Amino acid sequence: MDILKTATDWAKAEMISNSVFILLGALFIAASIAFWQIGRTDMARAYVVPTLVAGMLLLILGGGLLYGTWSSLAGFGPAVAQDGPGFVASEVMRVDKTVAQYGTAVFKVMPLLIVAAAALIIVMNSPVWRAGLITTIAFLCAVMFVDSNASARLESYRAQLLAAVSR
Repeated sequence: MDILKTATDWAKAEMISNSVFILLGALFIAASIAFWQIGRTDMARAYVVPTLVAGMLLLILGGGLLYGTWSSLAGFGPAVAQDGPGFVASEVMRVDKTVAQYGTAVFKVMPLLIVAAAALIIVMNSPVWRAGLITTIAFLCAVMFVDSNASARLESYRAQLLAAVSR
């Protein structure tokens, strides 16, 4: 298996995943504009700012990750040509570190934040609080959805890299 092709395929799939963040950010912003223009109730108007903030955060997150992945993709060719085994070793280390971070942030912290936000919805009666908490839950679920797929993709990428080295 070609190491460069494996790394390039992973990076391209990651760029699609990063684009999903941008798409979701645009959808959150569109929802904010819709609540602003069409919202008649206090609850509908309360969603304007939280959905706008969540949308902007998703756009920033997606754009930053897309740029980082694009930069990495550009460096794969020269890195493999210069030192193939060193490239694989550094990629395996990077993947291990990232998977460990996903294990903490995506699969432990974010679910706890969702549970906390859901519990606060029961206590907080203000439309602004409820809209903010519901938007927070939606935002965190969107991030967890994309990142859980990215985590699985990283595990597969790591296995492919190790298989390529063992041959």
